[in-house]
Amino acid sequence: MRVIISGAGQVGYGIAEKLSIEGIEVTVIDSNADLVQRVRDTLDARGVHGHGSHPDVLAQAGAKDADMLIAVTQVDEVNMTACQVAHSIFEVPTRIARIRSQTYLSPEWANLFARDHLPIDVIISPEIEVGDLILKRMAYPGASEIVSFEDDKVMVIAVDVREDCAVINTPLRHLTDLFPNLQATVMGVRRNGQMHVMSSRESLIAGDQALVAVAKDQVSRVLGLFGRDEQPPSRVVIGGAGNIGRYVARKLEESGEGINVRLVENNRHIAQIAAESLKRSITVFGDALQEDILREVDIRDAQMYLGLTNDDETNILSSVLASELGCKANFALVNQPQYPRFARRLGVDAFINPRTVTVSKVLRHVRRGRVRGVYSLFDGAAELIEAEALDTSTLVGKPLREFNIGPGIRIGAIMRGDEVIMPHGNVRIEAGDFVVVMALAAQVRQVEQMFRVSLDFF
Repeated sequence: MRVIISGAGQVGYGIAEKLSIEGIEVTVIDSNADLVQRVRDTLDARGVHGHGSHPDVLAQAGAKDADMLIAVTQVDEVNMTACQVAHSIFEVPTRIARIRSQTYLSPEWANLFARDHLPIDVIISPEIEVGDLILKRMAYPGASEIVSFEDDKVMVIAVDVREDCAVINTPLRHLTDLFPNLQATVMGVRRNGQMHVMSSRESLIAGDQALVAVAKDQVSRVLGLFGRDEQPPSRVVIGGAGNIGRYVARKLEESGEGINVRLVENNRHIAQIAAESLKRSITVFGDALQEDILREVDIRDAQMYLGLTNDDETNILSSVLASELGCKANFALVNQPQYPRFARRLGVDAFINPRTVTVSKVLRHVRRGRVRGVYSLFDGAAELIEAEALDTSTLVGKPLREFNIGPGIRIGAIMRGDEVIMPHGNVRIEAGDFVVVMALAAQVRQVEQMFRVSLDFF
């Protein structure tokens, strides 16, 4: 498979890094020579210096023989033009574009991206993707990570294991006896900074961060077993009134739940846009790192603070300050993968990495076979995969106990129509089932083989 990536920033580099590790032929285009050189020096990928929307540059990158173009520069119009050129001149089969401006994504202009107009197969809006994930986290504040699959029938949550956890030091195979109606599977843990796939003979210990696949209607029950069943916030302060901050505030307004939202923004122009575009939320012009500003928005009475500025340090430090001033919980947008390791020690409750969200969305469309969803965990240490089982899948037809799936892989849930089935030895996967699997990075290819379309597809 040959993939061209236009844009070598954080998102483009992250996609190229992931695909090149998996042996996919990748070429990265960027107008910044330093970024192109970084790709050449650190990745098993080609780097081309130039504008990704220019035909001669795309030709140099091998667009004539490319299977996919992924346009993720910072400029929407460059991404859209690159897709148009790739389609009209080079007939690249699949075109993916990052589009940030919400006006392009308004439903009334949906026909703009039809094949006869701007031929873009997949549109990625980081602001919407990240914003929706934040809203899900807010609905279940006890979870530090949430991934949803198959129209939210199944969710995978990451939850901290503390001393008061009801299932601590209990072999996982006993959980079915203790909670016979519980639709949940502990797939793995992050322990001492390392990802570990759990077997039914093992137990959770204090300090783990557990990854649990659970039917949506039982998420609150599972969080309760971990001692983390917390109520969604009714008063929220958002640091940063940019695209993500405004999107979250708007959705909270539209929820009709009467949530009190206040935003803090240190850019006067952006603050003015937020004040004019939001109906009930209050926007304050000021710095979220200043105590008097946070006190002005009544941070002491807030249940949650969201650090959603474009600056990681501001998001982390303002989250810590908000907690010190009395806010019940905090959440930070963090782009640098090394920051969460120490930010948690400072008192930041939860994080989200926009790059990881965007890369995961792109990987869903790059994967081969019937893989429908992919989500990278902990900077690529493991992945959650949602795949459809076909007749040719090696998993179909026999009880799970007869398969030697091997280490590093754990099935979390099986979805059959409207039914959610938790895996155990007697369960048989049928053709047409959707299966949620956790795999360590080294085993991802094995999972793809398990759900292959045909023997010669790979």
